[in-house]
Amino acid sequence: MAQHPADMMNERSLEQAIVWQADHSRRNDAPVTAHICLALLAVMRGRTATGRAIAAWPGKPVEDAMSLRLAGGLHHLHLTGAEQRLGAIYSGAVTDQAEVDAVVCAVVAEHDATLLPWLDGPPQTNEAGRSAGIMAGLLWLSSRVGPRFELNEIGCSAGANTMMERYAYDLCGVRLGPEGSPVLIKPEWRGPPPPAEKVEIVSIRGCDQAPIDLADAAQALRLKAYVWPENAARLARLDAVVALARAKAPDLTRADAADWVEALLGETQAEGATRVLYHSIVWQYIPQERREQITAGMDAAGARATTERPLAWIMLETNRATFRHELRVRYWPGGAEPALLGSAQAHGAWVEWGPMAR
Repeated sequence: MAQHPADMMNERSLEQAIVWQADHSRRNDAPVTAHICLALLAVMRGRTATGRAIAAWPGKPVEDAMSLRLAGGLHHLHLTGAEQRLGAIYSGAVTDQAEVDAVVCAVVAEHDATLLPWLDGPPQTNEAGRSAGIMAGLLWLSSRVGPRFELNEIGCSAGANTMMERYAYDLCGVRLGPEGSPVLIKPEWRGPPPPAEKVEIVSIRGCDQAPIDLADAAQALRLKAYVWPENAARLARLDAVVALARAKAPDLTRADAADWVEALLGETQAEGATRVLYHSIVWQYIPQERREQITAGMDAAGARATTERPLAWIMLETNRATFRHELRVRYWPGGAEPALLGSAQAHGAWVEWGPMAR
């Protein structure tokens, strides 16, 4: 059997993985983050504990988002005021890679013990902009299963997308959501507009193994550290999301995704509303056996679905062969095969609506 391209990428040398992440960041309008990622090549050749941990990385550096873990730690030092030397890089004043390497290596050496734990877990990029794709999926579903939805998110992190009913949307002129919301989701739209259907979210909740409490200033700042520093719009949007969460906390549960989905599918479903499982850029972090458990559970529940109690699954996830973030939707009864509706930029800057979405 041919090896999957994503596995081939992950088995490349650490140097190649770091360069790939830098190139990927640059292609996604993040040149500063690209410079920071490339600086890790110098860090891993140094004598710090952080550098040694990078050099001895035991997993798959691309899939693990190893470079972005440390990038978050460095940004956190800047946001907390603990380190000022990074400011010239983040502002774009310093762009020479050798100069960036020198600054980052000096910062890592001074803050080695603080930065090392940032490598322990994946980046929490809980981006509200991804709700554009989820909402577009609901618009597409509305004409097929009805406009009322019970939403259930796995891997919800801080719940930025477990509050999507509070956001205003402008999806290529299709407007919905509460007017006057401090969060406006208006991505660049590529292709024809989504269907101008009605969407009524009757309930919304989520789960995560380690949910972030945005009411806690330290946790909110850590989440902000994972936002790429050159993206002022994302940083401002996160501040608005935090304010909404502090006014009314999202409904989040600490739980394993597979266990939570199993319990969810065992609950009595109200008639007239579609039960929706949804998630964005999280599937790669769930162990394979747990993914299979979720899929088997959804297939079994789908076989029991009726027109009075439909079931749907909306996924905005990375295609590991192309590294495009694809929007796919399954629904039962009547459409168990996933429909590829389009793709989206990882942080919601644009949505490309495809031919299968018509």
